[in-house]
Amino acid sequence: MARLTRRLALAAAATLVALAGFAEAKEWKKVRIGVEGAYPPFSSVSPEGKLQGFDIDIAYALCEAMKVECTLVQQDWDGIIPALLAKKYDAIIASMSITEERKKTVDFTNKYYHTPARFVARKDSGIQISKEGLKGKKVGVQRATIHDKYITDNFGDDVEVVRYGTADEANLDLVNGRIDLRLDDSVALSEGLLKTDKGKDFEFVGSPLNDPKWFGEGAGIAIRKGDTDLKEMFNKAIDQIRADGTYEKIERKYFDFDVYGS
Repeated sequence: MARLTRRLALAAAATLVALAGFAEAKEWKKVRIGVEGAYPPFSSVSPEGKLQGFDIDIAYALCEAMKVECTLVQQDWDGIIPALLAKKYDAIIASMSITEERKKTVDFTNKYYHTPARFVARKDSGIQISKEGLKGKKVGVQRATIHDKYITDNFGDDVEVVRYGTADEANLDLVNGRIDLRLDDSVALSEGLLKTDKGKDFEFVGSPLNDPKWFGEGAGIAIRKGDTDLKEMFNKAIDQIRADGTYEKIERKYFDFDVYGS
């Protein structure tokens, strides 16, 4: 009798485990996506209050490919991963680089673009990108980004790292002479600063930076660990829009080069 009871208990436990696993599986018909809205040309807010940019268009294209209803949720960069973990939304499409450090907290899809980082300084500044050349300089970065980590790890003892909530805030301080250099994604700096009127007196300095140790494997979509079905849906959708011409159409809207990278 004891053995029978034990077998029944084990069978019941196995059934509960199976049911729990079944309950965790989700049919994704609605997906909430966290976006920043303060990182042109990838994401920004128009004068009419509408989200726009490469990330935004890619998000909607992926949702259409997945045949799901999507809602975009604007979130400050500082809290973008904590809000994902708190289930404020289901995924992040915000030019987030795939790094080993972030993989400890969230999962990532395959990349959807990959561009290097660069420094920008005033024209004819004569600044050299080296420990000696940067000594005593003020370098502006967006807080809690790969660029923040790179400058801190490599030049933290030589420069003053000035951290900002948004890229626009950092760019404004560079233009106004409050900092000596900016470090950010090369495309974000080119489109958001150098090609604008306020950036006419500035230029790239030093070589492009793409060491995977700091700059990762490209920008991917962050997903909560365990949402493997959603990750797979996004990966298939990335492949689909790359294959059917949708990606290229969006890319040409913002860039005159291949932003996807090698």
